[in-house]
Amino acid sequence: MRLRGKSIRRKIVALLLVPLVSLTGLWAFATVITGSEALRLLSVGDVMRKVGFPAEDMVRALQKERRQTMVYLADPRRADALAELRERQRATDRMVTSFRSRVGDDARDDVPAEAANRFRAIEKTLDGIEGLRRKVEDNTVTRYSALQSFNELVDPYYDFLGSLSALKDAGMDRQGRALVGIARAREALSREDALLAAALAAGSMSRQDLRAFSDRVAERKILYTTHLAVLSDADQKAFDDYWRGAGADALRSAEDTVILAGAARAPHVIDAQRWKATATPVLDDLGRMGTETAERFGERVRPAAVGVLSKAAAAGVLGLAALVCSLVISLRVGRGLVRDLRRLRKEAHEMSGVRLPAVMRRLAAGEHVDVDAEAPRRERGSDELGQVGQALDTLQRAAVEAAVKQADMRRGVSDVFVNLARRSQVLLHRQLTLLDTMERRTEDTDELADLFRLDHLTTRMRRHAEGLVILSGAAPSRQWRKPIQLMDVVRAAVGEVEAYERIEVRRLPRLALNGPAVADLTHLLAELLENATVFSPPHTTVQVVGERVSNGFTLEIHDRGLGLTPDALLEANLRLAETPEFELSDTDRLGLFVVSRLAQRQGVRVSLQPSPYGGTTAVVLIPSLLLTDTLPLGGGRPGGDDTGGLPLPHRRTGPGRPAPGGKTAAEPAAVRPLDGGPGEQHHQAPDGPDPDRTPPGGLPRRVRQASLVPQLKEGPAARTRPVPDPAGPGDDRDAEEVRARMAAMQRGWQRGREQGEAPGHHDVTNSQSTTAPGTTFEGDGR
Repeated sequence: MRLRGKSIRRKIVALLLVPLVSLTGLWAFATVITGSEALRLLSVGDVMRKVGFPAEDMVRALQKERRQTMVYLADPRRADALAELRERQRATDRMVTSFRSRVGDDARDDVPAEAANRFRAIEKTLDGIEGLRRKVEDNTVTRYSALQSFNELVDPYYDFLGSLSALKDAGMDRQGRALVGIARAREALSREDALLAAALAAGSMSRQDLRAFSDRVAERKILYTTHLAVLSDADQKAFDDYWRGAGADALRSAEDTVILAGAARAPHVIDAQRWKATATPVLDDLGRMGTETAERFGERVRPAAVGVLSKAAAAGVLGLAALVCSLVISLRVGRGLVRDLRRLRKEAHEMSGVRLPAVMRRLAAGEHVDVDAEAPRRERGSDELGQVGQALDTLQRAAVEAAVKQADMRRGVSDVFVNLARRSQVLLHRQLTLLDTMERRTEDTDELADLFRLDHLTTRMRRHAEGLVILSGAAPSRQWRKPIQLMDVVRAAVGEVEAYERIEVRRLPRLALNGPAVADLTHLLAELLENATVFSPPHTTVQVVGERVSNGFTLEIHDRGLGLTPDALLEANLRLAETPEFELSDTDRLGLFVVSRLAQRQGVRVSLQPSPYGGTTAVVLIPSLLLTDTLPLGGGRPGGDDTGGLPLPHRRTGPGRPAPGGKTAAEPAAVRPLDGGPGEQHHQAPDGPDPDRTPPGGLPRRVRQASLVPQLKEGPAARTRPVPDPAGPGDDRDAEEVRARMAAMQRGWQRGREQGEAPGHHDVTNSQSTTAPGTTFEGDGR
């Protein structure tokens, strides 16, 4: 039996079933053996009445026929010898027929197997009696041969009696064998009678006949002496009294006379009539006494059989009770053991699969966990299972304590990171305010360009600090109450990317994003755009397109990089969808962690898929709950309604770099819509430079407020006022504006240098103003 991999219940059942089955088998075997022996004892009397006594009557008939056969062979010329022989033969045939008719199949089924075999031997020998009789009548067989043939007919009967008396009860078995010995003693006397009767009929006796006669006499005496002592006291007394009687004394006297006379004189010391008168009554008396003794033996066997049967029944009942008790105890012990093991397994599974993961989730969510409530100390038993349970409780408590300590440590580290990030945000906010003041104050174009770059780097630093806050589990500081145009949100995200000039934003529908989602979505898009620019060649562009869908609005960010392998793409999508716990060992995927956190917070779905340009496309599905068709009144760029606890406005830029004509680009170029519709108008510089504003070196000079729209111009008094609160209304500019101005400023530098080095070389009247990278004229594709 293979028990590997089986349940503990099956193993325990197998462990208990083997001894129980063995015990049941032993009990059944002992009960059957004892019961069968008791039944056999009970059936001894019936078998003797049905089989034994008819067989004994047949054997006595055979003994008489044997005697007459010996007499006939000794003197076949006697006139009445053959008639008497045939009369004996007819009497024998009647007894054989009666025997066979009385002993049917039912009686044969009652005898044991060995006795049945002996019984079949009796029937077989009887089949040869007719051949023996023909030989006797034809006088073709000697007396000695005939005697041996009749002995072979009689001997199976005594073997049959011996098999019937073979009992398991020792006392009854000895008495049964003694009865068989008594019957054999009578058979010895019958053979003795046949030998002497034949010798007397022949008138002579050989020495062989005398020796055989004396041997039968001695055999009879030994059998009686041996077996009478085993019989009961009453039976012994009956046989002793008979052998001390007159008939037995006459028999002994005649035997002694024949033996002492010798072979030559034996026929003369006793005649045939005297011997017959002496031996025949003794044979009849011994036969009658043997039958009576057998009947008394059957009567004694029945109580013994009842006693044995009672003992067998009592033993069987006690064995059955013991078996039932063993079964009940085994079941109770086995069930208790299985119940304890199952409870222990259930507690272990609950601990490993339910309670510990729940504790981990609660700790990850920032909840407080009571160690005593989650891992209580239970009262266990003192046995081995109780010790195992205590070990599991100790292990569970240690795991919960370690998790709580680790959560406290991580919470402390997160608090430290949040504190450092908040401080960095404060410093970056102050730095942006200072940069704005310096941009407004400076007149040097080179210095202004450096300030613009520094302003852009500071904005990116602010985004990274905000990412640290998000990874630490805190909320970002920037928040808006009113809706912001979706186009402005995308522009703000572009402005927070290093390679912003490579990003091309197609015109988006006039939709607004609810204020609470502006900061998170701006940061999310900035992270995706940053990945798109970093993992694509520097000479390629990144396209941002969007359209309405049934469930909201989708933004698609296409890059032209090498793309991701299927396994890496699947892993990235799983990271974005499942929002895994942040791990310090996975620092090269910080952007995906931030995007996943922000998407989960706002209910935004982000997925990555292969781009038709050979790179990767990031698809951002903004749900309808975050969108509104109600546009803000004041243009609504991000930063115009900053109500966070710590105001962190978008980059603030000063006037753009002057164009070759001496004017600066007032607004960023418009982005072209995907359907070729009208876009925002791009303001071009004049065809020629203003000589009054061109310095002697040939480079244009930045003039404060020269390119501002009238609403943004300040008077002298305004310039002397302190710089307003960066979070105040009207002071925020989006990233698209800054990008367009910086790009125009760079082209202005190039053209100014060319004019300074080779005056008149370029025909400025035919020159054409350029657009900021990432925007398109209306009508062209870029």
